[in-house]
Amino acid sequence: MKLIIRFAPVLLGLWGIPLFAQVDLEDIAAQGKALYEKNASCWVCHGKDGEGLIGPSLLSGPTPAEIFEQLKSNPQMAAIGQVLKPTNEDLLAISVYIRSLAGMTVEEKTLDGFRTGLVAAKAKQETDLIFPKTERDLAIEQYQAFETVLADWQRRSKEGPIGASYKSRIIAEFDPGKAKFKPRKNRTYFYENVGNSANLALLRDGAKNAASTQIVVGDAQRHKVIASYELPVNLRAAVHTTILSADGKYVYIVGSKPKSEPSNQMRALDAPATLIKADAITLQPVKQMTMGGRLHHGQIFRDSLLLLDTFSRDENGLDIMLLDPETDQIVGGVRDEDLGGSSYTAWTDDEYIYVLMEPTGYGSHRSTGMLGAINLYKGVLTTMKPFWVAKIDPDKWQVVQEYPYAGFRGDWIVIDAQKEFMYVTAAGTSNVNKIHLESGEIRWTSAAGISPYGASLTADELELWVANKGETTGHFGRTISVLAADSGRQLATVFSGYEVDHILLSPNGKEMWATSNGEGSIYVFDVATREKKAVIQMPQYGDPHGLVWVHYDAAGNARVVRDQGGFRGGVNPALGNALRY
Repeated sequence: MKLIIRFAPVLLGLWGIPLFAQVDLEDIAAQGKALYEKNASCWVCHGKDGEGLIGPSLLSGPTPAEIFEQLKSNPQMAAIGQVLKPTNEDLLAISVYIRSLAGMTVEEKTLDGFRTGLVAAKAKQETDLIFPKTERDLAIEQYQAFETVLADWQRRSKEGPIGASYKSRIIAEFDPGKAKFKPRKNRTYFYENVGNSANLALLRDGAKNAASTQIVVGDAQRHKVIASYELPVNLRAAVHTTILSADGKYVYIVGSKPKSEPSNQMRALDAPATLIKADAITLQPVKQMTMGGRLHHGQIFRDSLLLLDTFSRDENGLDIMLLDPETDQIVGGVRDEDLGGSSYTAWTDDEYIYVLMEPTGYGSHRSTGMLGAINLYKGVLTTMKPFWVAKIDPDKWQVVQEYPYAGFRGDWIVIDAQKEFMYVTAAGTSNVNKIHLESGEIRWTSAAGISPYGASLTADELELWVANKGETTGHFGRTISVLAADSGRQLATVFSGYEVDHILLSPNGKEMWATSNGEGSIYVFDVATREKKAVIQMPQYGDPHGLVWVHYDAAGNARVVRDQGGFRGGVNPALGNALRY
């Protein structure tokens, strides 16, 4: 029969109030369809037509009571329950819609039985769940839900301008030496800074780490290293990023700490350190300068400056800063104490700066988020204080918005081409959040693989590729999760190198490049087929960090077209401006 019958409610609650409103069955089915197809809802596991995907077929027509019991008892369904928070009417509507998918009729007496069964199931569930609770149980229940974080969020950063300064110093200058390669016109090259701490347990017998860090350049089209330079041991430091000036003339790499300035301030990863500025053609250092801390990540800002963040800093140093490569001077920045927590990395949409923030108290300064997440994973902790993103206006050096997100220890931020959403990977809880930048609303939270780190959108921005590094949990992650950008649905698992941390869409929009710390190599995947195209071995098994592409035009002029933060120099496949090579 057609779903057009009107029916009268037959079950009454307290004081005779109907438990179900009087509506058309067609309206009920339409309501069920909207709930079924909601982001991160039923269709993700059971398919648009209910035929089953990773979840079973629903074409047997489950009752509202059966759906309710699954939501309450099936761990795989628990996340859906958190998204939907369905009322009795919602459960009835979903059941009616599923039955319509199966071609099953719905009669008034069927609905009466559904209502009766649902009320009975809920009453039994409430009775079954009465257990004694300790004072600790009651206390935890007051704040364990993420909704409580959103409900009583209080601003962490200081109000008003929080800008600070630091004067960098040139402590050494060097002869840049001879060219290591000759760039060709209409050619694209990739740059990579590599360390000397690849995990040899994951490499072939006889593998040996290099004595020092290196700067590597390769042909992006041929997927081939063409030149490299190993820094003198006295300039060696731990490497975590690759940065080039927007004109493609200089490469920046972490350098050793100044011998004349020993420090015990906030020690981490042999910090504080210096910044090495190297010639992009000779690959050799031209300057060594102080920056008040030990560089973590960096990227181009507004096609002229460099946005840098630090692992640790001197007492008077900055945690987030902007460096002018023309003058080698820091033009401004902020300190953690004014942001209200410990910063981890900084990102930009070339208008604002977005900083991944961590609660303090779980470890010394920059180690707080990592140690907290490790202890949570080990069971030493049962929960943690919330993590968040701070949005900074760099023209006024003011925090204009804060975004608490679901999960712990965010590692990476991806901002879409329209600057509407950001995606935050959380290594401590192996999940990803999609957040609306204007409202702060979390559109979805989805599971990724073990301890995700870097991420990148495809050129059409329909897919988010997430590198499952395994760092926080102590695993040797070797997969990439492919998620649907609109819903967070898992689309595929791609096998790659061990401990991939940075993953970037190439300037041609057709390849996804993933840096494998564990194997000292770069994996290149075809975005369309998700198949591996190439593995680029770094010289002496150096562990790669970051990626930058430089393109030389028909006149032989260089410009950066892609770095860790995004596409540059007028190139952006998401806007239809892919680089052809």
